[in-house]
Amino acid sequence: MGALTHRSLVEYLLEESFEVAETIETGADDSELQGELGDVLLQVVLHARLAQERGSFSFDDVARGLTAKMVRRNPHVFRPDGSLQDSFPATVEEIVQKWDAVKRAERPERKDPFEGIPHALPALAKAQKALDRAARSGSPHARSPEVETPSVQTEEELGELLLAVVGSARSQGFDAERALRGAVRRYQAAYEGSNAPS
Repeated sequence: MGALTHRSLVEYLLEESFEVAETIETGADDSELQGELGDVLLQVVLHARLAQERGSFSFDDVARGLTAKMVRRNPHVFRPDGSLQDSFPATVEEIVQKWDAVKRAERPERKDPFEGIPHALPALAKAQKALDRAARSGSPHARSPEVETPSVQTEEELGELLLAVVGSARSQGFDAERALRGAVRRYQAAYEGSNAPS
């Protein structure tokens, strides 16, 4: 095996992250989840060690940065010194609003609600994130694309519908992942166009 680099480790970080998700989604026991989380943490440790070897940052720097970000972005939970607030917002909506307000204050130059969504996200995750960001932006143009779709009542039914759509795409020679990525790009462009100053 060649020298470890951030680039060479990416596939393992992704694989270990998907293993954690599968462990949670399949209801595996806590000992299995603990082991899978350890595997993800090992990836973080390896990346931090590589950075430390070139004099950039250490694992401790990563932990301190995370702590500072959590305190800064969650003023509804933490005081500036890191101690817990005496009371917390009553609803999830309030928490999301406070979180979004802090993030906007941190990056006032960021006007695009889609900025920061990783381009490498799988298409379904990217679509969901884009629709969520648009809805949370408060824009009157933040609506989901309207297409006649069958009604589903459960996640299981939704999964079967999505599988059927992918199967149909495959049988017609289409790449479902690429098609959805294209649809997300078109949605984002249309959203940004409808929110452009006139």
